[in-house]
Amino acid sequence: MEYVSAVPVPQPRADSASSARAGGGGRRTLAAALLFAAAGAAVVLLASGQTWAEGRAAVGGGSVPLRATGQNVTGVPAALAIVGLAALVAVFAVRRAGRLLVSGLLALSGAGAALAAFLGADDSSALDEKAARTSGDAAETISGLTHTAWPYVTFAGGLLLLIAGLLALRFGAAWPAMGGRYERDGSPRARKPRAVKDPERPEELWKALDRGEDPTGV
Repeated sequence: MEYVSAVPVPQPRADSASSARAGGGGRRTLAAALLFAAAGAAVVLLASGQTWAEGRAAVGGGSVPLRATGQNVTGVPAALAIVGLAALVAVFAVRRAGRLLVSGLLALSGAGAALAAFLGADDSSALDEKAARTSGDAAETISGLTHTAWPYVTFAGGLLLLIAGLLALRFGAAWPAMGGRYERDGSPRARKPRAVKDPERPEELWKALDRGEDPTGV
């Protein structure tokens, strides 16, 4: 009578395939986060320096054209873009709870930059201040006010930073860290064995003589 064993046979190939798929997914999300963060920060910094609003201020019998850049309206998006880039670098320098914290900081930086840009899209206070300084009248306000699309471009850049932060929060635990002795699959690298010195080699004999030892003694 034949008996069938109920002991499951291990499947090393399946496990290896699963590990490879997990590693590939980690590399893809890492690349996506890097792309979104770099693009988002670049867009925010570029768009913040562009003209967000234009108008005219009455001076004497005429008027003077004035404009306000994103930095004049609010410096928050540009500052948070720099914070977000620093947080992205810090993601690779820390592990576990530290990585979770800096990933959250990256996401909050993107959200804050997007919110500040959205709130400043129809702001006129920066141009009103310029009009008052230009005319010399503290009560003077801007006229013929128009807004550009650059605040919304800045808003989009903040969203890219936010997406990068969310990717780091979700998948950051599988990303590599700087300075770690780990391969791509997460296993520790094998240390190279130290070479064993041969006392019969000529250079070893000379070293023994220099130390005052008898290399021929037993």
